[in-house]
Amino acid sequence: MRITAVTCVKNEGPFLLEWIAYNRLLGVTDFLFYSNDCTDGTDELLDALSARGAVTHLANPAEGRAYQMEALKDCAHQPVVQQADWLWIADVDEFLNIHVGDHTIPALISASRDPHAISLSFQFFAAGDVHRFEDRPVIEQFTRTHNPDIWCGETAIEVKTLVRRDFPLGYYGAHRPFLRKNTRSEDRPVWCDGSGRQVQHRFMVAGSPRRIRKFPAKDARRFATLNHYALRSLDSYLVKNDRGDVNRENRAFDDTYWRERNDQSWQDRSIHRMLPALTAALADLKSDPEIARLHAECVHRHRAHRDALLTQPAYQEMRAALRSASSLPPQEDAMLRRLGLFT
Repeated sequence: MRITAVTCVKNEGPFLLEWIAYNRLLGVTDFLFYSNDCTDGTDELLDALSARGAVTHLANPAEGRAYQMEALKDCAHQPVVQQADWLWIADVDEFLNIHVGDHTIPALISASRDPHAISLSFQFFAAGDVHRFEDRPVIEQFTRTHNPDIWCGETAIEVKTLVRRDFPLGYYGAHRPFLRKNTRSEDRPVWCDGSGRQVQHRFMVAGSPRRIRKFPAKDARRFATLNHYALRSLDSYLVKNDRGDVNRENRAFDDTYWRERNDQSWQDRSIHRMLPALTAALADLKSDPEIARLHAECVHRHRAHRDALLTQPAYQEMRAALRSASSLPPQEDAMLRRLGLFT
């Protein structure tokens, strides 16, 4: 089974090898990376991996517009996608956590009875008290998260989607595919959530804007969930804030973005079952001296960027404010204040 992962990156150098190694363990056979405007060595590391046949690396085709959507339009024409049995479109801070069988994508597909698509619900992992960037697996460092069924007062949580080759595709979206126009009801796909249940009709046909990329997460994680480490450490969040969003020009991250994703009310270590194999896979990648050197250079530049930011009063103030910010999501904080439980 050929499974291709497609992602867009900008200044994700320190985190590339972990994501590649982890997804290989899941059964991903091919990788298509689109990069843009990198200053931390991301593109150099990807070029080296591409030269060794480990990934396909392309410059993002966008011209000052929606980077991710332009890349997804382009990817449909790339052989590494056209030859795949399944496509996995995800970001480098997203790790598919499979709970069935041998914890691979083929096991998830089998448990779901081989549908045309599987949409997996996000679970946002908090930075917690991890302030300093460390060059060790993200999935090991961050274990605190929100109630899996509720995020920021919302019971509908965003998804990312595995797509089978014969899906009746109109176009790829970042979170889910969209059906061809005028797809007949009898030709609509078998499309499951992370528990193998058929997704809601309104989600499938994108009939309501609120349901285009999310649906209720309750009971949707029996087979798998999608761990999203959107914050990582406070240091890395500052660098991310300065970088902006890889998918949209001029989008800033702020206190609200941090607090919405820094809910520490639950703990989930289930993905740690992958750590022994991940540690070995990372060591294998780094056994190539050039790959190890380029990874180390990305780590060095990431730390140097953090240090440069922290010479600026604005970032000093931001770091202090985020360290002292409430770990409650803004919506929950506001509700408690309305109830008079906070003053």
